[in-house]
Amino acid sequence: MKETKLLIITLILAFSSITAANREKPLANEGKSGLYAKSLDQVLRLKEKEVDLGTAALIVSENWSDIVYGRQYLAKLDDMAREIRDRLNKNRIPANYRAVPEINKYLFDELNFEALSVATDPESLFLHTVLDKKLGYCLSLSILYLSIGERLGLDLYGVVVPGHFFVRYDDGNVKFNIETTSKGGSATDEQYIEKFKVPQNRSKNIYMKSLNKIQTIGCLLNNLGNSYSDIGDIETALSVLKKAIEINPTLSEARANLGNIYLKKGQINNAINEYMIALNINSSDAKTHNNLGNAYSENGRTSLAISEYIDSISLDPNFVDAYRNLAIAYCTQERYSLALLKLNDALSLEPENVNVHLQLGEVYFKMDKYNEAIAKYQKALKIKPDMAESYYGLAICYNKIGDTDEEVAAYKKVLSLQPENYAAMVHLGNIYFQQEKYSESIELYKKAVGIQSNEPTIYYNIGAAYSNIKNYDKASEAYLKTIEIDPGMGDAHYSLAFCFYYLKQYDMAWKHIKLAQQLGVDVSDEQIEAIKRKL
Repeated sequence: MKETKLLIITLILAFSSITAANREKPLANEGKSGLYAKSLDQVLRLKEKEVDLGTAALIVSENWSDIVYGRQYLAKLDDMAREIRDRLNKNRIPANYRAVPEINKYLFDELNFEALSVATDPESLFLHTVLDKKLGYCLSLSILYLSIGERLGLDLYGVVVPGHFFVRYDDGNVKFNIETTSKGGSATDEQYIEKFKVPQNRSKNIYMKSLNKIQTIGCLLNNLGNSYSDIGDIETALSVLKKAIEINPTLSEARANLGNIYLKKGQINNAINEYMIALNINSSDAKTHNNLGNAYSENGRTSLAISEYIDSISLDPNFVDAYRNLAIAYCTQERYSLALLKLNDALSLEPENVNVHLQLGEVYFKMDKYNEAIAKYQKALKIKPDMAESYYGLAICYNKIGDTDEEVAAYKKVLSLQPENYAAMVHLGNIYFQQEKYSESIELYKKAVGIQSNEPTIYYNIGAAYSNIKNYDKASEAYLKTIEIDPGMGDAHYSLAFCFYYLKQYDMAWKHIKLAQQLGVDVSDEQIEAIKRKL
C-alpha cells in the first residue's frame, strides 16, 4: 500500500515537473525581432517572418487609442497560448490542424469571447479591448486568434473579403477556414465568395488570399479608419486610412473609405479618384457607385452622378439611399416625375422611411403641388413627430397657399425643436414685421444676428422695424451695420438718410441720400430738395 502511494506521488511530481517544464518552454514566436518593435514604422520594415502580429496590433492600440502601453497585454496573450499548449500536450494533440478545436473550446466556450454584429466603436477594433471585454468584431477576434496561433506555431492566416474578415488554416496539406464570429465554425471558400460577392478578378486584389501579417494590420487600419469616420473624427480617419492603403493598395474598401473622407472634407477630385480606383478593384460595390455619384453631384456633373446611382441600384435593388440620391439628381435637372418615381420605389422598400416622405414633400413643393407636399410632410411627422425639417416644409407650403396662422404655428414648432434654426427665425420675423408686430420681429432678428453676424439683410430688417416704431437712433445703428458689411446696399443708404433726417443730422442725411442715388436707388427730386433745404 505504501509502495502504491509512493508511486502515485512520484507520478504526480513527475507530471508536475513536466508541466512546469512545458510552461517554461519558449513559445513559437520567441526571439522574433517584431517582439521588440516600438512603432508601426519599425514593424513595416521587418521581414515577414520576423513580424509578431500581436505586438503589431498592440502598437496600433498605442497609436490610436487612449492606452499608453499596449504591449503590457503581450503577457496575457502568452499565458493564453501556454494554457492551450498545456492542454494539447496533456491530450497528446500535435500543434497542427488538430489544435483548432481546442483553441475554439478554450476561447469561445470557456472564456466566452463573443462577436459584435456592427462595427461602430473604434475601441472594439483594438486587441487590448477585445482581451479586456471579451468582445470583438470579425477582424479584431481574428487578430486575437492569429496572435495566439503564432505563439503556438500554427499555420494560420487572415483572409479578407468585402465587408468581412476570417481566419484560414493552411499547412500545405490541410486547408480550411475558421469563422471567429461563429465560435470557430467553418465555411467553404465558395460560401464566402457567394455571400460577400467577392470580385472575380482575383489578380487585381487581395480578397480570399491568405494574408501575411502586415496585410492583416493593413486591414485593421482600414476598419479603424472607417470607424473613426463614422464617429466624426475625420483627421484621425484620414491618417489611418492613408496608412492602410500604403500597406494594402488593392483593398477596395480602404480606397472607398478614403474617398468618403475626401468627400467629407470637400476634396471632390481626390474623392472621385479614390472611388474610381476602388471600383477598378471591385466594380460590383453598390455603395461605392453611390458615393461616386455623390461626388459627381457635388461638383455639378449631374449626368455622371445619375449613371452611378443607376449602377448602384442595379447592383443592389434594395439600396434606398441610392434611390433617394437619384431622385435628388433628377430634381436638379427638373425631371420631377422621374424623381417621384424613384422615391416611390424607395417607399415600396421602406414604407415608414421618414426621409423618403420628407423628400417627396420637397419634390411636390418644387412642382408647386403644395397640398400634396403638405400631406407628405404630415405623414413624415406621424412617423417622427419631432422632425423639425417636416415642420419647416409645412411652413413654406402654408406660405404659398396663404395660410399665415398655420405658417406661424409651423415656424414656432421648428424653433421649439431647433432654437438655433436661422431660416425659421428670419421667416417668422418677417411675418411679424408684415403684421406690424415690430417688437416681436426685432427680437427674432436679433437672435438671428447671434447666429449669422455678417448677414447685412438682417441688420437692414432690424433697422426697418425700428424705423416703423420711430426709434431712429436704433434704426440708424442697424443701417450703419448693414453698410459696414455691404457698402453697396443702396436701400440701406436710402433708409439711413431718412433716419439722419429725423435725427436732424442733415449733413449725414445728404451724404447717404446721394450715395443711394449713385447706387441706383430711385430718389425723387422732392426728397433731395427736402434734405437740401435743411443744410
